[in-house]
Amino acid sequence: MFSLPLAAQEPVTDGIGELLNQLEQADPAEAKRIDRQIKMEWSKSGSAAMDLLLKRGREAMERGDLELAAGHLTALIDHAPDFAEGWHQRASVWFQQGRYGLALSDLEHVLTLNPNHYEALFGLAVMLETLDQPELAYRAYTLVQQMHPHYEEAAEALKRLETRVQGQSL
Repeated sequence: MFSLPLAAQEPVTDGIGELLNQLEQADPAEAKRIDRQIKMEWSKSGSAAMDLLLKRGREAMERGDLELAAGHLTALIDHAPDFAEGWHQRASVWFQQGRYGLALSDLEHVLTLNPNHYEALFGLAVMLETLDQPELAYRAYTLVQQMHPHYEEAAEALKRLETRVQGQSL
C-alpha cells in the first residue's frame, strides 16, 4: 500500500518554498491569497504547449468529458513526465472514473516529484478514506493541515474521522 511521510517536508527556500513557508504562518485571508499563488506556480510547466494541454485537460474535466481530459493529460505526462501538476490532474480524472489504482499511482508520482503538494496529499487522503483506510487518511489529512493550516476541507475531515481513529473517551 501507499506509504506516507511521517511529517510535512522540511521548509525550502526557493520561490514556491517561501510561499509554502508563508502559508504555514498566514491568517485565513492571507492563506487564501498564498494558496492561489502556489496553485498558479504549480500550474506552470515552463512550456506553452504543455500549459495548453493542462488547460484543455482541465476544461474537459469541467465539462465532464473525462475520456478527453484523460487523453490531454496523458499526452501532457508523456511529454513532460516531471511536471507534477499533470499527474495530479490526471489522478483527479481517474478518481472521478472510479479507477482508484490508477489514481493512487498518479498521486504517488505527484508526491515523488513534489512532496509539498498539499492538494495531491488531500486527494490521497480522500482516496484512503474512500477505500476505508481511516488511519492512513487521518494521517494524510494531518499532513495537509501542517502544510496548510487553513485548509477547511482537511479540518472537517479530521473532525469527521477523529472518533473513528482515536476512539471515544469515557
